[in-house]
Amino acid sequence: MTGPVLHALASAALLFGALLTSTAWASSSAEELVRQARAHEAAREDDIAVRRYMEALAIEPRSEDAWMGLAALRMKLGDLAECERVYSSALDRVPTLHGALEGRARARWAMGRHAEAESDLDAFATLEQNGAALRELAEWYGFDGRTPAQLATWRRLLALALERVDRASEREARLMVRALVMVVDGADPASSPTAPDATRRALAAIARRGG
Repeated sequence: MTGPVLHALASAALLFGALLTSTAWASSSAEELVRQARAHEAAREDDIAVRRYMEALAIEPRSEDAWMGLAALRMKLGDLAECERVYSSALDRVPTLHGALEGRARARWAMGRHAEAESDLDAFATLEQNGAALRELAEWYGFDGRTPAQLATWRRLLALALERVDRASEREARLMVRALVMVVDGADPASSPTAPDATRRALAAIARRGG
């Protein structure tokens, strides 16, 4: 290799090393600030805890612990609008932070924005295949009187239980599906088909058995 090429490679290596050092420092500093924030929360020094979380995010904008900690603290303080904003910002910065979807769903539900809350919780449950979230979603649909959506969610829970060979959850889901089919009746295309073809009759039989 020629001298200029070696010089360029050496400079690149130094720059990369400096970047790694800077990234490691930012991560370590953010973790320490998050630790301090949690300690202040435990001491009920919430204003200081908020500042520490925000300082952590100023250093490391992708700190999942800082985003989740700050949002949870905002929720605890009853600042629902700010809590929702923090979760939304977290998802903008770290799209893979699925827990922020679940948290934002609860914030939006508490704010009375039920349709958006249900959409968020549905997305979280789908991404994580989370049975507890699906149960909560079914409860929300029931609260809103959206019985067909509630039925569809319990069918998803049944499928999940079958996949995981969870007999207790399977029995529960079958009972709920059977009960909700009776409530939904004509609004459920599976249990009350509009055309008497063989496929629809088979779906109807499965639905009435809770399948």
